[in-house]
Amino acid sequence: MPTQVSEEVREALHEGRPVVALESTIIAHGLPRPRNLAVAVELEEAVRAGGAVPATVAVVDGTARVGLDGAQLTRIAQDPAVRKLGHRDLAPALAAGVTGATTVSATALLADAAGIRVFATGGLGGVHREWRETQDESADLRLLARVGITVVCAGVKSILDVPATLQRLETLGVTVVGYGTATFPGFYLTSSGEPVDWTLRSPGEVAEVMRARDGLGAPWSALVVANPVPEAEQLDPALHDRVLARGLAELKEKGVTGQAVTPFLLEYLTTHTDGASLEANLAAVRGNVRLAARIAEAYAAGGR
Repeated sequence: MPTQVSEEVREALHEGRPVVALESTIIAHGLPRPRNLAVAVELEEAVRAGGAVPATVAVVDGTARVGLDGAQLTRIAQDPAVRKLGHRDLAPALAAGVTGATTVSATALLADAAGIRVFATGGLGGVHREWRETQDESADLRLLARVGITVVCAGVKSILDVPATLQRLETLGVTVVGYGTATFPGFYLTSSGEPVDWTLRSPGEVAEVMRARDGLGAPWSALVVANPVPEAEQLDPALHDRVLARGLAELKEKGVTGQAVTPFLLEYLTTHTDGASLEANLAAVRGNVRLAARIAEAYAAGGR
């Protein structure tokens, strides 16, 4: 695979220093311009403030890049032609020489292949509502069963079927732990109400689990660290439930299906909460990035 790891990231990995992978879809497709570029820079700076090296992942002109320079980051944020790439899209994207932002699955695959052990994102994809009729399930789930990276996230988007997603992760053998919580986060919400089997309370505890997994060897799969958005920064639960119910009804009325479902519902939430869902999203991402840097630092310290 024609992958280019930036010099800064390559040196950090070679020296055993902490590195945190960041996805680029949130930059290209998840936030309005020009705020998206400011957020992209902010997230990289948050990783550095936590003592780690940021490695934003994207495909630029047919080359998979792990670690972007300023011009590449700006292009991903500002070019409307940037495509959205899951891991299934990588081969045709590289062959066609296109530029694209990587989703959770593509970022996890490329970061894991580069030797990065920690990845921060907002929320995972999952099993969609009405799965029995649509068979719609995010590619994130199967991919996470194939890579050994630790993913810090705020759970899965609340527009999905959260219980079914957790069941699917269990079936695939993906370890899920709550960070300072006994319930799985709901992305915009501090809690989805679904329990988790394991709770960890410090970056050091997460690093210990990572090292224990290293000792076990195969079978290899991701470690999902579910980090809830703080209650003070979550979307008001009553507002969330009310708007989501209306959005789901409108979705059915308009016959929206397939890949169009998630962007439709996310846009509906943003519009009908007057942007409050977007702010909760950003609060979750910021918290995940800060925690990921601390976890990467704790893990790297154990190998020194």
